[in-house]
Amino acid sequence: MGLLDILLGRSRPAVPDLDQLFGLPSAAVTLQAAAGFTPTGTGTVCFASVEGAAFAEARREAQALLDADSGRTGPPVESSRDEYGYSWLVSRRAPDDLPALVSDLHAVNSALEGTGFGPQLLCSVVGFRDDGGSEDDGGRRLGLVYLYKRGTFYPLCPRPGRHSRDNALELQVAALLENDLRVEKDKTRWFPLWDAPGL
Repeated sequence: MGLLDILLGRSRPAVPDLDQLFGLPSAAVTLQAAAGFTPTGTGTVCFASVEGAAFAEARREAQALLDADSGRTGPPVESSRDEYGYSWLVSRRAPDDLPALVSDLHAVNSALEGTGFGPQLLCSVVGFRDDGGSEDDGGRRLGLVYLYKRGTFYPLCPRPGRHSRDNALELQVAALLENDLRVEKDKTRWFPLWDAPGL
């Protein structure tokens, strides 16, 4: 950073740190002990789609990497596109195998980053559920969202229905996880991600 940047109050952008994803199993222990949330076994990677053969090949390679895993239980990796044009790769593992799910997410992010498409990566989401919570006896839902470009996490607690969040629970979860994960301090970056697969 140069002197002019310091004088103008500019800072360097955060560097993506995919190894932060490996803090999720520790965070899951904290979440279960302190708030009753357990992993659902579902994780997703969201990225902006780009037209062209090179990106299509990189996406196929990332998906094939996960599909080739012989330890996978349940359906193969799913691919979907939301109403805003973003693509999602959805991986499902046994709920008690969060380390394998985290490895899946890390592998997809690394594969896209390694082929030069890191700028298209937006976030990864791991789903949690509290079946003992109320929310009309359907249980409470929680997603821990990893912001690729910031290298930070934030909690997303959608409520049943459209476009509604439990902000108080999000703040509570963020406080619980401060020692386990790098929590995003700028709450304007806690995007709602409505209808994210796996939540």
